[in-house]
Amino acid sequence: MAAPRFAHPIPENLRRNRVGFNQRFPLNLLSLRNISWLLLALAMVAAPHVERLPLWVSISAGVLGLWRLYIAQRRLPLFSKWLLFSMLVAATAGIYLSYGSVFGRDAGVALLVLLIGLKLMEMNNLRDAVLMLFLGYFLVITNFLYSQTILAGLYMLLVVLAITAAWISCNRPSGDYPAKDMLHLAGTLLIQAVPLMVVLFLLFPRVQGPLWGLPQDAYSGITGLSDTMSPGSLSELSLSDAVAFRVKFDDPAPKASTLYWRGPVLWRFNGRTWFARRYYEVSKPPELQALDKPLRYTVTLEPHNRNWLFALDMPGTSPPQAGITLDFQILSNAPVRNRMRYEMSSYLKYQTGADEDPAELRRALQFPRGSNPRARELAQSWRRSADNNAAIINQALNLFRKDKFYYTLLPPLLGEYPVDEFLFDTKRGFCEHYASSFAFLMRAAGIPARIVTGYQGGELNVIGDYMIVRQADAHAWVEVWLKERGWVRIDPTAAVSPLRVEAGIAAAVPATDPLPLLVRQDYPWLRLARFVLDAMANNWNQWVLGYTPQRQAQFLTQLGMSEATWQNMAIALLVVAGLVILVLAGMILWRLRTAPRDPVQKAYRKFCGKLAKDGLARRPAEGPQDYALRLAQTKPQQAEPIRSISELYIALRYGTLADKLAVKRLQLLVSEFEP
Repeated sequence: MAAPRFAHPIPENLRRNRVGFNQRFPLNLLSLRNISWLLLALAMVAAPHVERLPLWVSISAGVLGLWRLYIAQRRLPLFSKWLLFSMLVAATAGIYLSYGSVFGRDAGVALLVLLIGLKLMEMNNLRDAVLMLFLGYFLVITNFLYSQTILAGLYMLLVVLAITAAWISCNRPSGDYPAKDMLHLAGTLLIQAVPLMVVLFLLFPRVQGPLWGLPQDAYSGITGLSDTMSPGSLSELSLSDAVAFRVKFDDPAPKASTLYWRGPVLWRFNGRTWFARRYYEVSKPPELQALDKPLRYTVTLEPHNRNWLFALDMPGTSPPQAGITLDFQILSNAPVRNRMRYEMSSYLKYQTGADEDPAELRRALQFPRGSNPRARELAQSWRRSADNNAAIINQALNLFRKDKFYYTLLPPLLGEYPVDEFLFDTKRGFCEHYASSFAFLMRAAGIPARIVTGYQGGELNVIGDYMIVRQADAHAWVEVWLKERGWVRIDPTAAVSPLRVEAGIAAAVPATDPLPLLVRQDYPWLRLARFVLDAMANNWNQWVLGYTPQRQAQFLTQLGMSEATWQNMAIALLVVAGLVILVLAGMILWRLRTAPRDPVQKAYRKFCGKLAKDGLARRPAEGPQDYALRLAQTKPQQAEPIRSISELYIALRYGTLADKLAVKRLQLLVSEFEP
């Protein structure tokens, strides 16, 4: 007997034939809405890289994305394999020409962005979309190779939300899932992942070092002091508002004029540039007589890819894995390539040892004999007329105080004899000009001298109660050797501009000089906002980015783990993560059991249950329409109510029908149905 035909055929987009629903609506095909969500997520994750990528890479990736959207709108054919292969070869060649390599952080990210754009040109089904989504998640990680700030983290969280929503969209081939519901579901999934994320953060064995370590570009973009100094080097650094380090004092912070943060010490001079010595010996602590109690503080140093650490002049101790050189530099055993936190003690009142190595004193007197003849003659005239070295030092300082010297970030360029031109012609310079000329004058007059570079001053963050020292605070001063006192600090810049050491660089330079906005103090409200943001960044650095292997071991020891080895941490991670997953699974199951069920699904299950009792149970892989056709063949006398119930269920469950009256009619039909 032929199966009866339904009086009201189900719409074409809801129909299922005997081969199954997937034949008419293949789940692997993507709609325009699916592709739009995917492109939006990929554009969001690639956006931060635009400023770092070559212009042609950004334009190419953008054009490929827009063209894929146009293809989806117009239902045009995708690119051929040979065309894609040719574009791949051209993209790889372009990356090689731009970077000189296809390996490394920068070249790798650029190539990845282009490959994602090319993959869009062959993406046609769910499998391809899933691969694109995985690449999007991976591209999220590459953003942290450049920035790990709070803002970067929040933006990447938003990007992950968008990628997850795009994933949900791609699993809805009809594209009828509202955007609000997709974002809500994606947000729910991310919130459910938070406990597991916290467990992984706390227990996963930490790896010492930066996220990226290839030598070609691992530390490009890091700013900081150099081991050389020439005219203009520090003034260029002072145009940066980047944080060099932050300091938390155990006691109230000393006044700004005493804050000289010691860094590289420069000994050799070639007439224009000063150089640090190539080799240091840190085995023997230098002689230092303290004249006051030590000042204790904690430094959080930003990475600068050099070995030197910074401490107040003079350091009394050295951190672990570091030592103090004979010229009172603190050197780490390894370059500072990630944020470093160390405790220090220093003396503001001190006297160095008077028994200096004669070879060191001879080194502190060397200079090119044919360079800067006018300055050399001036210094030698002071030597002939002065009674002692202190008198020569005062004459040099009086030269800066009484003559028309100016402190500025925009000094004129200097020629062959920079010291002569600065002292007798331009008389305009930054701290390196004054330190270089003063040290040269001292050496020419027979007084051993060396230049110390570092930072001077700092800004007290009243919100977090710590001091911020920026690259703009970079400074240079001079140490001269006096037999009765040892090495003595002389700051010739303070003779020209006392405000520089008393109130900071913003108060010392002219208003027309191009200081960064964060360094200037023109707007009190901006300064307060800056303090709040920096306090947040500091807490982020201390508790998230500063969660080093040492701090992890300390934290786990406090929790009771006797030995924080990677084996113990791995076991603890598996156990705790397993418990978290079980708890989350239990909560989800409990919610599913207690949540109100879909009335449409509940009514249809009741209908299927009645038939199951009559020996006509629905098969596991049998769709509603196939089930209805089989029932109609088996029970022709019940064909009409079976047709009505099945047709209404399909329309409510898989169609756009959402009428409450239709739901009540379905419930009534099921209640009245008797097999």
